[in-house]
Amino acid sequence: MPLDTAPDVLDWPFARTQDGEPPAILAQLRAQPPRVVRLPAGAAPARLAWLVTRYHDVKQALSDPRLSADERRPGAPVRIQVPPGGNPSSFLRLDDPDHARLRGMIQNEFTMRRVRRLTEPIQRLTDELLDRFAESPQPSDLHDAFSRKLPTLVIGRLLGVPQEDSGFFVEKTRTTISQEDPAKSQAAFIEMSEYLGKLAEYKRDHPGDDLISTLAVKYLAPGEITLDELVGVARLVLVAGHETTTNQIALNILSLLLDDELRERVAADDGAAIANFVEESMRYWSISQDAMVRQALEDMELGGVRIAAGDAVVISVPAANHDEKVFGCPRRIDVDRDTSAHLQWGHGPHYCQGAPLARLEMELSLRSLLRRFPRLRLAEDARAVFRRGTVFHGVTRLPVTW
Repeated sequence: MPLDTAPDVLDWPFARTQDGEPPAILAQLRAQPPRVVRLPAGAAPARLAWLVTRYHDVKQALSDPRLSADERRPGAPVRIQVPPGGNPSSFLRLDDPDHARLRGMIQNEFTMRRVRRLTEPIQRLTDELLDRFAESPQPSDLHDAFSRKLPTLVIGRLLGVPQEDSGFFVEKTRTTISQEDPAKSQAAFIEMSEYLGKLAEYKRDHPGDDLISTLAVKYLAPGEITLDELVGVARLVLVAGHETTTNQIALNILSLLLDDELRERVAADDGAAIANFVEESMRYWSISQDAMVRQALEDMELGGVRIAAGDAVVISVPAANHDEKVFGCPRRIDVDRDTSAHLQWGHGPHYCQGAPLARLEMELSLRSLLRRFPRLRLAEDARAVFRRGTVFHGVTRLPVTW
């Protein structure tokens, strides 16, 4: 069935529930083959796309080379409201071999061995932030004081971004991924890119012990990478390392504040269940929303429907992570479930390189928080703290008492 002849086209994206869970309609759609949805106008004109919701279909779509991530292709679908152009927003929006070439330049920075060396510095940052928070008046915003600051400081130091500029990047990242005003998103995207370009050129001549310096000296100076490509890599590391980890840490904490029994279970035995809880919380919240978009390179079949070359495809990770056929009782956080198959980190060639670092930050932050603030309580209705209308799900604040 051609896209333009599909009946009952749904407007996409869908809103989450009041409780912040994935949209209720996704459960209905999993009982059907992929449906046609209308992507909203913004950075690109409105268009139709196939929405993939079932776990095994989503897993296939994330790794199928017939589905292109390259946003430079004519007619490529747009999710983040920044117009596609000659330079991709990041290598996540490229196919191999360019994707593999740029990804390979930073893969050594995120190995388990390299990340383990960051344990003590991250623990020190965590302790310093919690020390300051303990002196705050009650109630106080834990998100502003801790879950937003920790990943920002960690990724800033890794990249070599001056600490005094962290507020600039928090603001520009938040505006870029917002879906409310495409013009503002584009302006913030450009400002962030220009800053990173100037920083990379400076570090090429005045290198330090950081990722941007390594890219500038090892690859930019000899001409193995363009400045635009370097900026794209740095921007991806910055946005992914800050925005996703920030919101996931906050949602991990919120999950425990909403369920005393779950909290006791996670805190028991000196936090032995924390690692599995982090993965299960990621599955449950699925914060990437529906950020995965692709374009078919050839006629193909997916989930029982015929997809034509050039068709747009939206890949719903939240729908897959709540597929009842894979995760029983998916609307419950179960720390005893084998949640290793969740897709929040992605799957296939675009699997998240920063997963080891994000895991470390989430586990250290939660272990420290549970130990330091055993009587931590939410000071506001949880339904009032969720962000709405953004690419990454999360909270605007996390007011607590202790």
